[in-house]
Amino acid sequence: MMRRRFDLTDFEWSVILPLLQQRSRGVPRVDDRRVINGILWRFRTVSPWADIPERYGSYTTCYNRFVRWCRAGVWDHLLEAISSAFDGDIQMIDSSCVQVHQHGATGKKGDPNRGMGRSRGGLTTKINALVDADGFPIDLRLSEGQHADCRYAEDLLQRLRTGTTLLADRGYDTDAIRDKVAQAKAFANIPAKRNRTKSFAFSAFLYRYRNLVERFFNRLKHVRGIATRYDKRVDNYLAAIKLFSVRIWIRHYESTA
Repeated sequence: MMRRRFDLTDFEWSVILPLLQQRSRGVPRVDDRRVINGILWRFRTVSPWADIPERYGSYTTCYNRFVRWCRAGVWDHLLEAISSAFDGDIQMIDSSCVQVHQHGATGKKGDPNRGMGRSRGGLTTKINALVDADGFPIDLRLSEGQHADCRYAEDLLQRLRTGTTLLADRGYDTDAIRDKVAQAKAFANIPAKRNRTKSFAFSAFLYRYRNLVERFFNRLKHVRGIATRYDKRVDNYLAAIKLFSVRIWIRHYESTA
């Protein structure tokens, strides 16, 4: 099959294939590469699932495989495995809000799989990311748009390495986060809030590198289905973010191979 614009390259597929579940019972499942290409096409174009071209097979197969692998943690496993060799000298944490399209704005307030809330930008979801020294994603969380950045930081910092310098903006200047970093035997390079009476060591030179996490969000938002949230379920939206984060990693590996 001829490779299309959004399809996986041979190099990308050679990295992903060994990480997928190979066992299947009953009738052999539809080719995984073709199905993933259909999923990528859908999020790149923000088309309805039913509009996935026939060259990728049945759209119901693409949707069902995407959702089933989301529930089974396959997309989580891919990102964790591919990002395991991250550069831990410097790690950065930040968040970015995305607008929720009216097609995704459903569910009742308080529903744990809704993951959206009212903020200055309207109905939004916030992507919380921990990235490495090169700006590549290590871990990701989603939250309602109005929630404070520091609220989900402690979960992300589970993957903070000993000896790491953590870069973050003032929104993460809390005693709980600084204690968490200290427990990991790392250094928190976070500017203190203006109402702080206590001072902390801070390197303005190192802080300049925090733009790398912003670059990650910019690369991620090249995907139309990520830049705006169309998915009703927050776990499906997070799965898509992780899938495209995997592509960011693999393309980095491919460029340095």
